[in-house]
Amino acid sequence: MTWRPQYRSSKYRHVFGKPATKENCYDGVPITRSVHDNHLCAANPRFIAVITECAGGGSFLVLSIHHTGKVDPHHPKISGHRGNVLDIKWNPFNDFCIASCSEDATVKIWDIPEHGVLKNITVPWKELQGHSRRVGLIEWHPTANNIIFSTGYDYQVMVWKLDVPEQVIKNPVRSISVHSDVVLSMSFNTDGSRLATSCKDKKIRLINPRTGTLLQETNCKSHKASKVLFLGNLKMLISTGNSRWNHRQIALWEQEDLSQPSYSEDLDGSSGVLFPFYDPDTHMLYIAGKGDGNIRYYEISPEKPYVHYLTEYRSLLPQKGMCVMPKRGLDVSSCEVFRFYKLVTIKSLIEPLSMIVPRRSETYQEDIYPMTAGNKPAMTADEWISGLDKGPLMMSLRPGSKLDSYVEVGLGKGPTDSTETRHSRSQPGLSQLIQQKEHKESHLTLLLPSTDKNSSSTTYVSNGQLDSTHCSPPKTENELRQMFYKQQEEIRRLRELLNQKDVRIKQLELEIKNVRNSQATL
Repeated sequence: MTWRPQYRSSKYRHVFGKPATKENCYDGVPITRSVHDNHLCAANPRFIAVITECAGGGSFLVLSIHHTGKVDPHHPKISGHRGNVLDIKWNPFNDFCIASCSEDATVKIWDIPEHGVLKNITVPWKELQGHSRRVGLIEWHPTANNIIFSTGYDYQVMVWKLDVPEQVIKNPVRSISVHSDVVLSMSFNTDGSRLATSCKDKKIRLINPRTGTLLQETNCKSHKASKVLFLGNLKMLISTGNSRWNHRQIALWEQEDLSQPSYSEDLDGSSGVLFPFYDPDTHMLYIAGKGDGNIRYYEISPEKPYVHYLTEYRSLLPQKGMCVMPKRGLDVSSCEVFRFYKLVTIKSLIEPLSMIVPRRSETYQEDIYPMTAGNKPAMTADEWISGLDKGPLMMSLRPGSKLDSYVEVGLGKGPTDSTETRHSRSQPGLSQLIQQKEHKESHLTLLLPSTDKNSSSTTYVSNGQLDSTHCSPPKTENELRQMFYKQQEEIRRLRELLNQKDVRIKQLELEIKNVRNSQATL
């Protein structure tokens, strides 16, 4: 096991898992017995979908997110596939649209009625036919509307455009043929300009999803990857797999260099597949094993040692699959920062599991809920195909703020509003916050020692105030260490203040935009 520092300041040090009570679980769900290593379920703020066991074809169940308790064994299903369903994913920009793929070599897109599934649905909105063998995995593009990726046992990754008049689509926009075996996982970076895949040949590949060009490929003999995940906009990837001694292992990779992992750690000797989940808002990484009852969670930082172990949630109920609720569906009043839905096959149960940051105050906690990706696309399918990359449209989780008000962030190469442009349109109250932010930034630069060659002393900041006198350099190693720790704590505190000001600025921008929109409609 890798050595970990005993003490580290973090607001997520005491995050704990809170399982739902029996009446708030989904009981009596006939969960599939498939051995396929997928999540087997999907959730959004309105519905939860789960692949079920059935005879004579594939089907899955869609339940209202509030339909807890005992589930009717004859509850209507979505059953249009001729083979077992292997994966399901909700459209990130439409809570009433879900995609499914199956052993019948097709991908189908379904429209869910506003009031839920009241009768069996057998006719899809779109059917995608192009794979020659069963389709095992699907992923929606994170920022472009109506773009979906699928991969199957024919080793092809296909890109589909859905906003076409045909009900049956037989020609994908592009077929990516760079894999020599079955693709086990796919993950996009924040703006969808890069696609990372893990393959059964134990390699990780980095691909341009628009052109299908292979950008990088690993061949690391010490780590056999099974799942891979982009870590938000940190330009890093996390992979789970096995070491050469067949221990379950996690590894961290630099996006620009996949030759060797930057960090690796052996976890245990179990055999279940490890599923990684990442929260880009809190920079927390969750590792859950298939067949395990525990979930490990870590905090990711851009500097070494990168991965900081926090703690572990333990349960006696093993999970067969798991899915995650999008951030906009969380309960911010209880300081919930992440929510899993565990499939417990031995009890035919779907158990919600909330990850809570313990806070005494019952007010909205701005520091743990920064602006997050919303459910509005940043661009159309045609814009993405033409070569445009844009970051997601961000939204605030503050109660009372309108969910249809967004701020665009310039993560990609597309034309986005610059910070200066947005600030120039702001009100006087916002300019004060900007000045405070600049003031804090200037204080942050003063934390570093003076580089003036003519100066024989070093200037420091203490308790947020600049010392008016020159202090002599530390003379002993103990004084140097104390000075270093004091500076590190001050830098951390000022960075937190800057982050809080950034969040408040964006919230004020949203409120100003709401007022202007309401005035324009009058």
